[in-house]
Amino acid sequence: MTDHEAPDASRLVVGILGGTGHQGRGLARRFALAGNQVIIGSRRAGRAQAAAAQIGRQTGPNVRGLANRDTARAAGVVIAAVPWQGHRDLLSGLAAELAGKIVVDCVNPIGFGQRGACPLPVAEGSAAQQAAALLPGSTVVAAFHHVSAVPLLDPEVDRIDLDVLVLGDDRPATDLVQALAARIPGVRGIYAGPLRNCGQIEALTANLVSINRRYKAHAGLHITDI
Repeated sequence: MTDHEAPDASRLVVGILGGTGHQGRGLARRFALAGNQVIIGSRRAGRAQAAAAQIGRQTGPNVRGLANRDTARAAGVVIAAVPWQGHRDLLSGLAAELAGKIVVDCVNPIGFGQRGACPLPVAEGSAAQQAAALLPGSTVVAAFHHVSAVPLLDPEVDRIDLDVLVLGDDRPATDLVQALAARIPGVRGIYAGPLRNCGQIEALTANLVSINRRYKAHAGLHITDI
């Protein structure tokens, strides 16, 4: 977004499907700290409300918890942060509620074995492309794949110095998600190509898991020269 003004993401109501997981709670916490209204979604509303109350003790009253379906209806932008195993069933069941919305997919199809993390094959090419196939009425953008939940949740970490790669086929939507990423202090949203290029972005997470395990770190990515 160097050739035009970035859109204003400060008033976005951000819904997070699977928001009670580590990454979902971490993103919810950071967007709430930035001043956005945040809705945590879960299969069980009570669990979402408990997570929202926990986060709200650090961020203030701009976090609430709802069932996933109600989150999809109420949010302006919806982030899918669910486990890969539940990705298809959840999104296919919410297609009507998510129609007309930007859906940000941050799901990484990776598995774990004795030799460490490895990417899993996806028939559509990537989790984000699967989401686009399941949600024909939504605009799917891929982002936040390489953001560790540990610094997101750490109250002693004020800035998270990394770049978030943003992929999608709709320029206004990717611009808005880049601006949303930049709401987190230290983070840049970087456009990284169309949605068809998301497979290698998701797979790269397995490499970062291996790096983090070897070096006992929470590494992310920086893109140089921009």
